[in-house]
Amino acid sequence: MKIEVVKGDITELEIDVIVNAANKSLMGGGGVDGAIHRAAGPELKEACRKLNGAATGEAKLTKGFDLPAKYVIHTVGPVFKDGRQGEADKLRACYWNSLQLAHKYQLESIAFPAISTGIYGYPMEEAARIAVKTAQAFKENGPSTIKTILFVAYDHETEKVIRRHLQLNKN
Repeated sequence: MKIEVVKGDITELEIDVIVNAANKSLMGGGGVDGAIHRAAGPELKEACRKLNGAATGEAKLTKGFDLPAKYVIHTVGPVFKDGRQGEADKLRACYWNSLQLAHKYQLESIAFPAISTGIYGYPMEEAARIAVKTAQAFKENGPSTIKTILFVAYDHETEKVIRRHLQLNKN
């Protein structure tokens, strides 16, 4: 299983599944959530309506509709308050539950945005550390259908931070 970072637009990836940093309604919003909903088309909103929302850390799957990705996993990241409200565990759950769901559906490639680092205010350094360590733990957890885990950075600074954490966690 390879774990990599790329700079780009997650909505343009031809991959098995992209992860949407969704809000609890799953009905679209700002940032990556809004971009995924716009790119996927109106069918995504209808599919999300049937999921009845999601709790923080939970992961739910829909088709990708008009996206190049076959599927979308919607996960609700934590809003960062002060780091002492269980935010780290909730963010870790977003990544872990998304990976588990991709494995359950026998998908081979998954792409993550930097969950909770936009309007939810999670500090990028800490979020990257959690994301990379969770992916590494999943890789070491045993056999999986997943062959590629991508972290997709929308800007150069995010890419740099994630890349540094990948280097720090290489075995």
